[in-house]
Amino acid sequence: MAAGNDGANTPENDDPFGYLYADGQAAGAQPPQGGGYGYPGPAPAQPGVPRTSYNQVRTVGERQYGQPQQPYVPPQQQGPYGQPQAQYAAPEMYGGPQTRGTPLPQQRGGGSGRGPNTRGLLIGAVAVVAVVVIGIAAAVISNSGGDDKNGQADGTAPTAPTTVSQEPSGEPSTESAPTELPKQDAATLKLGGSAALAKDVKGAEGSDGTYVAGFEQVGSSVTWKAKMPVDGDYRLTVRYAIPAVDAFATLTVNGKPNSQPIGLKNFIRSSDPNLEKNWQTTWAPVTLQKGENEIKISCETGNQCNVLLDWLEVTRVPG
Repeated sequence: MAAGNDGANTPENDDPFGYLYADGQAAGAQPPQGGGYGYPGPAPAQPGVPRTSYNQVRTVGERQYGQPQQPYVPPQQQGPYGQPQAQYAAPEMYGGPQTRGTPLPQQRGGGSGRGPNTRGLLIGAVAVVAVVVIGIAAAVISNSGGDDKNGQADGTAPTAPTTVSQEPSGEPSTESAPTELPKQDAATLKLGGSAALAKDVKGAEGSDGTYVAGFEQVGSSVTWKAKMPVDGDYRLTVRYAIPAVDAFATLTVNGKPNSQPIGLKNFIRSSDPNLEKNWQTTWAPVTLQKGENEIKISCETGNQCNVLLDWLEVTRVPG
């Protein structure tokens, strides 16, 4: 619909919200600079001149074209008409820097807010300290408890350490290092009968290769005085040589012949009668007493004594 002169009609009669335009007039206020709803503007309508626009009237407080913007202040909050009270004017309306709203203080404690839960943090810290204290106490108890080597598990006082006597014992200990047992070259023994020294056959271990020969005749013998540290069962070891033929002789210990002769057999199973290639050893069990013992090897009737004697030695029974 084209704009035209409505005669006596006013803008509020054309606008369904025109009843709001007269608020300023009804309040008896002075018209604001530049006009506004309820007040004529700078160019009031002339009778008989059609209006070209209804935009001549603006909302109260709205910036008019070419004029600085004014904030809208409700009438009940206005001072002198058109001047907003200071408490309702934002700083940016006066050209000042814009302000940001102050954040609400964070809620403390265990409430439903988003602030730090200091009570929970405090409880956690107390729990950590309690765990550390318990661990230290357990370590102290374990170090001073049942494994304490200086005290008793039941808390009684530790016993005094045993004093070791520095005085020498009157008797030698039998647990000391084993005493070296006697060994003797046959050439140094007491010879009897036809037994004699010789060194023609090579391989003897005696001094200067000397050994006892001529032992094949009945009545020949070698006697050894052996001193023993303690009573006990021993072995008598003899080194000898034979012409690849078994031999045996009588063994007497402290005047008592053994029930079995000492065997001087061909243990190396040699077939060569050369005595130089047939040196070997044998042993027989003997019971000896502490101190001096007499050991005798002799060729008696019924013995086979074609043998060369190198050395005799007493050794311990294994086990």
